Amino acid sequence: MSVDIDRHARHILLREIGGPGQQKLGRASVLIVGAGGLGSPAALYLAAAGIGRLRIVDPDTVSLDNLQRQILFRSGDVGASKAERAAATLAALDPNVTVEPVVGRATSGTLPDLMDGMSLVLDGCDSFETRFAVNGAAVDAGLPLISGAVGRWDGQVGVFAPHLGPDQPCYQCLVPEAPPDAATCAEVGIVGALTGVIGSLMALEAIKLVTGAGTPLLGRLHIQDTLAAEARVVRVARDPACAVCGNRNS
Repeated sequence: MSVDIDRHARHILLREIGGPGQQKLGRASVLIVGAGGLGSPAALYLAAAGIGRLRIVDPDTVSLDNLQRQILFRSGDVGASKAERAAATLAALDPNVTVEPVVGRATSGTLPDLMDGMSLVLDGCDSFETRFAVNGAAVDAGLPLISGAVGRWDGQVGVFAPHLGPDQPCYQCLVPEAPPDAATCAEVGIVGALTGVIGSLMALEAIKLVTGAGTPLLGRLHIQDTLAAEARVVRVARDPACAVCGNRNS
């Protein structure tokens, strides 16, 4: 696969990526679940990085209050499909990237087909039902899952890939069930720039996984407290009793 040397010159200069790594990015296919606050910056940076194919799944339309943080969209997009407007914006950024918009929900029934042919999955939705469905489908498909979450001033990113080793957890090893007090951004509020931080970290982890650069957050959780300007990384233990991945071979 040819590489646009002028477009990706700054990547090619990095010894951790170089020409071979940029070719890997061009051959990669990434599923992004949710084109909202996290999916927006993640999709923009992955398209800019030269990912060969992006499949973006979102059932919703753009609303005015989305624009505070969902940077894929403009005022004129209000009322339009998020997935379709995302595809148009990303195609304008780099027409060499194949963008497949999917207007619909990611469910346990649709996810196996959505993950077909993908290299990895990014989940930036705000529904635990969808998060659990994405995690289960990723475990079944043997795909790495990059999961992000935000609320108010805090965010987190983790990479889950139990197929890569007996000690590697899945997302539900971290969150076995939906917290009883779980709330959405619409209920508690969120500072818009936080989604840019966490979404960019999700894209960065995807780039590392595809190219083999550095040490990905496999089995670890990056926790960001932007109000205190503090960050920490903690390990996530595999749960042998996990309903999703606990019965795999050790």
